[in-house]
Amino acid sequence: MKNYWDNAISFEEYVQIAKQRLDNPANQQEKEYKQYYELGLQRIDRTWKKYTPDGDQLHTLEDKNFKGKILIISEAWCGDASATVPALVKFFDGKNEVKIFLRDSDKSLINQFLTNGTESIPKVLILNEDFNVKNSWGPRPKFGHELLLKFKADPEAYPRETFYNDLQLYYAKNRGKDAVAEILELL
Repeated sequence: MKNYWDNAISFEEYVQIAKQRLDNPANQQEKEYKQYYELGLQRIDRTWKKYTPDGDQLHTLEDKNFKGKILIISEAWCGDASATVPALVKFFDGKNEVKIFLRDSDKSLINQFLTNGTESIPKVLILNEDFNVKNSWGPRPKFGHELLLKFKADPEAYPRETFYNDLQLYYAKNRGKDAVAEILELL
C-alpha cells in the first residue's frame, strides 16, 4: 500500500488532470468521456464550494483518535466520485492526509477492492499508520446503493434516467454527509 500511496496525487492534482483530459484528451477513452469530465468537474466544483464539515462529525473524528491516512481510488469523470471525493478531502483536511489514486492509471489497486466483481469507484481505503488497510468503503452511500438496487430490480418501472436523476439530487442535497458518516463508522 505504501507504493500506491507514494504514487497517489493530491486533490488539486486530481482536478488539474481532469481539466487537462477534458481540454486535451490523450486517448480515445478520454475523447469519449468528454461529457463525463465536464459534468464531473462541474459537480466537483459545486461540492467543493457547498460542502461544510458537520461539527458533530468532526467531534466524532476527534473522539476516534484516528492517526492513519485516507487513500481514495477514483476518476473525475465518475458521478459518484464527483459528489463524494471533494467532501471527503474537505472533511479530513488538516486532520488526516488524503490522497487520490487514479483507478485507470494502474488497475492492480482497484482489482484488490472490487465491488461485486466490478471496478466501481470511488473506493476509499482507510490506512493505518503502517499503510495497512484497516477498512474500505464505496462506491456510494447506502441510500445511493438502495437507489441502484431499485433500478436493477425493475429498470422498466424505474428507468436509468430516473435513477441517475434521483441519485444526483440526493448527492446535491446530502452534500457528502452520509459518506462521511459511513466512513467514520469504519475508522
